Amino acid sequence: MEYSGEYYRCGWTLLFWTSLAVIVPVIITLWCSAQRSKRKTHMKDFFRKSKHGWHYTDLFNKPTYCCVCSQHILQGAFCDCCGVCADELCLRRADRSLSCKEIMAPSSPDGGMGHRWVRGNVPLASYCAVCKQQCGSQPKLCDFRCVWCQTTVHDDCMDSLADAAQCDLGEFHSLIIPPHYLYRVNKLRRRHPDEYSKLASSCCTGWTPVLVLANTRSGNNMGEALLGEFRTLLNPVQVFDLSELIPSKALQLCTLLPPGSVRVLVCGGDGTVGWVLDAIDTMKLKGQDQFIPRVTILPLGTGNDLSNTLGWGAGYAGEIPVEQVLRNVLDAEVVKMDRWKVQIASKGLYFRKPKVLSMNNYFSVGPDALMALNFHTHREKTPSFFSSRIINKAVYFLYGTKDCLVQECKDLDKRIELELDGERVALPSLEGIIVCNIGYWGGGCRLWEGMGDEPCPPTRLDDGLLEVVAVFGSFHCAQIQVKLANPVRLGQAHTVRLVLKSSKMPMQVDGEPWAQGPCTITITHKTQALMLYHSAEQTDDDDDESTASEADHQC
Repeated sequence: MEYSGEYYRCGWTLLFWTSLAVIVPVIITLWCSAQRSKRKTHMKDFFRKSKHGWHYTDLFNKPTYCCVCSQHILQGAFCDCCGVCADELCLRRADRSLSCKEIMAPSSPDGGMGHRWVRGNVPLASYCAVCKQQCGSQPKLCDFRCVWCQTTVHDDCMDSLADAAQCDLGEFHSLIIPPHYLYRVNKLRRRHPDEYSKLASSCCTGWTPVLVLANTRSGNNMGEALLGEFRTLLNPVQVFDLSELIPSKALQLCTLLPPGSVRVLVCGGDGTVGWVLDAIDTMKLKGQDQFIPRVTILPLGTGNDLSNTLGWGAGYAGEIPVEQVLRNVLDAEVVKMDRWKVQIASKGLYFRKPKVLSMNNYFSVGPDALMALNFHTHREKTPSFFSSRIINKAVYFLYGTKDCLVQECKDLDKRIELELDGERVALPSLEGIIVCNIGYWGGGCRLWEGMGDEPCPPTRLDDGLLEVVAVFGSFHCAQIQVKLANPVRLGQAHTVRLVLKSSKMPMQVDGEPWAQGPCTITITHKTQALMLYHSAEQTDDDDDESTASEADHQC
């Protein structure tokens, strides 16, 4: 009996310590998780109220020193506007004692603008404006950088810098909105375009301020990092996150700047560009035509056909620095681009207004629209999976392969009628029709020219003509993209009309897909947008030829 009692006590002891060994780590983990969540909430609230653009990071990507205690830090926060860095313990002190870039401030008595220095953490490979030697090379908090002109100076050379030296805003002075300009605009009693032009004379000759509108959800999620880099180089007031502010609100800044001077850099895919161009059309409806900006693109999406057509490339992945992007914007030339109205009148719904969409790139019905619809449906369900441009293209390929076997759009020619400028077009046996406004389609394919083995009328962005082609299926689309086949050219027209007589078919306008029942679709000219064309030389021979051809077509 004594042995049995001892065994019983040992069993309960073992059970107690086993339970304790399991429960205690769980409790500690839950407590840490709750504290982390609480700390994150407090930090987010603190960042929201701060005048700095703080971003917390668990590991800095280069040697970094706290601007308050001067100690080396691995994790902490940095301001993407002024570059101030601080560890977590010094963060609130840094927020109180170190001011950020002032988006609006009066000029100095002599009309100039003084430097705004921040000590330490200067960019790598920067050089002193006085002695021309490298800055930031010592393992400590040292040297200064002006947050406006990006000038860097050694600690020892600061006294040698002339006390009366004025900040000229640096290399990108013609793109930056100076804080003293906004201060003077705010003091104006009469808000009139002539007054803005007078104030512009105090900035610089050839002043063409740029507004940056970035979609942080486009492509490979580079938008957030790009916003920080542009805020560092420009006035933070001219950099907008489209996930927080819609384009129509952001573009109202154009009405406070000299008419015809503003350039807008859209960081995103073709859908984001269309969103911004629709907001510009709204400005026209409000009678703000004189403030209409010129639009340029930094391609972050998956297709980027409009960007490719305008010479800005098929996709941006950080291969060139942001400084070079701004230089390209400075050198770009203005071109006009047709925009089109797509009216969709569903059959049998005579008392309902037709659905109206805007088109910049292309309209299509058939296999490519089906691939876009399948992609869009699955991205809506699991958006986190579609965060990479490579993954997105791979998913498109899989859907195209599937359609080659299923052929959901077979015998489209028996279900649809096509009219070009009022004339009925006899259709071959086909699965898809594509109506193009620009030179590129399907992520970089020159659809109308094809392989160039057949003569064809030239295409232009501003000729008021649409190019209409037909494809035989998904496999034919793939052949066209790898230059093994040509599409069937159906013609060019000022007005395109399609009648879907029966069944439901996938359709898309500029990558926005939907499934459409019997209807009548009419595509007519809407307006013209002012775009910026980049004619930089390419290194590849084929790219040289296509770029030169594109320049001939557009200019």
